[in-house]
Amino acid sequence: MRSIRLFCCAAVATLAWMPTVAATAAATPAPTFDAELAQRHGADERGMRRYVLVVLKTGPTRVPDGEARTAMFAGHMANIERLAKEGKLAVAGPFMPSDSGWRGLYIFAVESVDEARALTETDPVIVNGEMVAEYHPWYGSAALMATAELHERMVPPKN
Repeated sequence: MRSIRLFCCAAVATLAWMPTVAATAAATPAPTFDAELAQRHGADERGMRRYVLVVLKTGPTRVPDGEARTAMFAGHMANIERLAKEGKLAVAGPFMPSDSGWRGLYIFAVESVDEARALTETDPVIVNGEMVAEYHPWYGSAALMATAELHERMVPPKN
């Protein structure tokens, strides 16, 4: 008898809850496919694309503190900005300090490791031996290509 009462209570609760779930589902618009957006970001039929993930690691030559080091990192940041504006670099950023030797990450929107290597070799931290690069072909969401645009909208203007 007790299990029948529990079943009835559960059934009533479920029936009372279902209209709320249905109303919420109806109020939430289904995502719509945007062919122009997919094409602009190089998406395939799954909304994905090829990338090359590059891990920047501590290199053999630490550039000493001073003007040369400051200039090297200024060039590093300018290179990142240039590659992002050219649509070649989807994501870039440093790793948090650790003993792993991993310093930074690039995700290039290119088809091959050779293309990523050619782009990475333009970076002053690589040219000066401050960092070395490790390359990994990767398949991920084409939405990463919108990161730079979204990031610019989240950075407040400098006074």
